[in-house]
Amino acid sequence: MELTQGIDGAQRVLDPALGPGPYPALAVNPSGTVIRLNDAARLLLGMNPGALLDDAAPAWLADAHHAVTGAPLSDVTEADLSQPGISRPVAHGSIGDRAFEAHGVPDESHSAPDTPPGPGPGTVWWLFDVTAHRRLERELADERERTAFLAEASSQLLASLNLERCMEVTVHLAARYLADAALVIAPGSGRAYPVSYCGPDGQVDHQELVVDPAEVPGLAEAMQGFPPMPSRWLDPAAAPPWILRADLGDLAAMVVTALPGHGVPAGALVLLRRGGRHAFSDGEEMIARLFAARAGAAMSAARVYAEQASITETLMRELLPPRTRELGEVELAARYRPSGAGERVGGDFYDLHPAAEGSDPEQESLVVLGDVCGKGLEAAVLTGKIRNTLRALLPLADDHKRVLELLNGTLLNSESTRFVTLVLASVRREGGHVRLRLTSAGHTRPLIVRAGGEVETADTGGSLIGVLDKITSTTATVLLEPGDTCLLYTDGITEAFGGPLGDEMFGDERLSGELARCGGMPPEALVERVHMLASEWVGTGKHDDMAVVAITAPRRFHLSAVGGQGPGRFTA
Repeated sequence: MELTQGIDGAQRVLDPALGPGPYPALAVNPSGTVIRLNDAARLLLGMNPGALLDDAAPAWLADAHHAVTGAPLSDVTEADLSQPGISRPVAHGSIGDRAFEAHGVPDESHSAPDTPPGPGPGTVWWLFDVTAHRRLERELADERERTAFLAEASSQLLASLNLERCMEVTVHLAARYLADAALVIAPGSGRAYPVSYCGPDGQVDHQELVVDPAEVPGLAEAMQGFPPMPSRWLDPAAAPPWILRADLGDLAAMVVTALPGHGVPAGALVLLRRGGRHAFSDGEEMIARLFAARAGAAMSAARVYAEQASITETLMRELLPPRTRELGEVELAARYRPSGAGERVGGDFYDLHPAAEGSDPEQESLVVLGDVCGKGLEAAVLTGKIRNTLRALLPLADDHKRVLELLNGTLLNSESTRFVTLVLASVRREGGHVRLRLTSAGHTRPLIVRAGGEVETADTGGSLIGVLDKITSTTATVLLEPGDTCLLYTDGITEAFGGPLGDEMFGDERLSGELARCGGMPPEALVERVHMLASEWVGTGKHDDMAVVAITAPRRFHLSAVGGQGPGRFTA
């Protein structure tokens, strides 16, 4: 206890619970009677010395005092109170609309010298207004909760590029954290809109509904990306049945907010709260808009991805090699393998153009095998251009050189610096034989695999297409006997690196040696065998695009094909 000189010159005891201190303080004896209190406590509690704490103070403060009197604070020395692990009693409660903390300390005023005897040791309660502190704590907790919710939403929404999955995640999270139920309406075709709904049970329902957004206040505007209307302006009772589901009962509040996308709106989000819950606050509407921004971005990305995937699939169908089919009763097989494991198209290609039905018997079918410089998507795009150009030049297919010259001019006039190598094979049945006209334009020369196992190289050659203004070409004519095969292939087969040490090309000589064992083999088995040999040679190493086409003179002909006479040597 400290002694100080008073204004009147007389010494008096400076009681810490007296005077104009900023914090309310009151001394209470063990029986619960207020002994002393300062002016701040008198103004706050409206009591005077001698009042009973149970009658004049808030119940929480009286209960706290009775709780500590069971273990009087006077039994705890000041040194003990300053030690780690020893804490003064603290009580929490409200007085009016303010929140307070009450800290109890031992009342030692009666044990000091010159202090008149009192009723015994008690407790001094200091009251601290913590209203602002509690508000900040609540705001911090709310902000942490919102941040965790938005982080979870972002994580789940970014985990998929499927539009329906994004809508499902959106309504599920919204119904779980923001409301009792939620709907997402995405842009549709005509009056049909994809709608995803999640109710209180957490189950998500996907439907395509014919609805009018104008039936829901603010929905038509939200679908166009306009700012949301405040929920207090919306009457949930006016919602149509496709919004007001049977499992919701009476609605207390509704929020409609736009789902902003990349350049165009991604749809709208509708939040619903059942009766008995409070309406949406301004803060809740704000978090709903922040959530809608993330959901809209995810849905927009998923929609763009789906559109691009659809476009890619449509274009890819035009670039994929055609299905093999008979060409005037000539057996045919082909196989293509892109360089990349995940690719479907590349720089190698083949095309089949059968002679028109009912046309001149002398009309030839055309088989094309080509190899564009490079690989991947850029090479595939040029491949598509070349295939379309050759399709347009089909009326001139009888003149291989003219077709190659026109194609060469087309490539020279384009912005691409890539070139292409080609083999043109015109196919025509002549009795029991197949006549081929073969023209190579900078490409590997075709191989003729006879039924007996002999392997010959077609005598054809020519210039690359798309490099020189003038090109040269030589056309070879080959007659296939029944069981003979003409093999067209790209350099991805012969230039495949691999082998025992992984550094040796497969090569033309090795290919010819293997083909000598394939005499009389059906074309499907032959192309499969060639691809298998090249793949085994490469192993797990990298390789170029590979394309193989086999044209085989069948061993068995219809009698109508040989004038009603089926020569025995042509039959199997």
